[in-house]
Amino acid sequence: MIRSPDPLTPPASSGSGKLRWLVALTAAAVLAAPALAKDPQRLRTRALASACAQCHGTEGQAVQGEALIRLAGLPQDYIIGQLLAFRTGARPATIMHQITRGYSQEQLEELSKFFAAQKPAP
Repeated sequence: MIRSPDPLTPPASSGSGKLRWLVALTAAAVLAAPALAKDPQRLRTRALASACAQCHGTEGQAVQGEALIRLAGLPQDYIIGQLLAFRTGARPATIMHQITRGYSQEQLEELSKFFAAQKPAP
């Protein structure tokens, strides 16, 4: 079986081979950029929500049976209320009070809207 070379590793040849590889890689990146930038707000929101995935699971789908709650599908008003309660200390927490202080009001609202829009896993 012939193994194709890794497209991200430049060829061992010198000069023109490396230049062709660099031009091809750059062209691929330029062509892919519009797809990533079609909805920069969505990308920004997903980046914010990715910080929550460590504990609450990807897109708020926490592992069933774990102590942490599933955020996906909870009402937006409930989520923002809890986030603000963590921020002010009205709701006790081990780490959420620190995490929520690192986000602006707008970012917390954005996160609550994002998780409310996610469909809970069956």
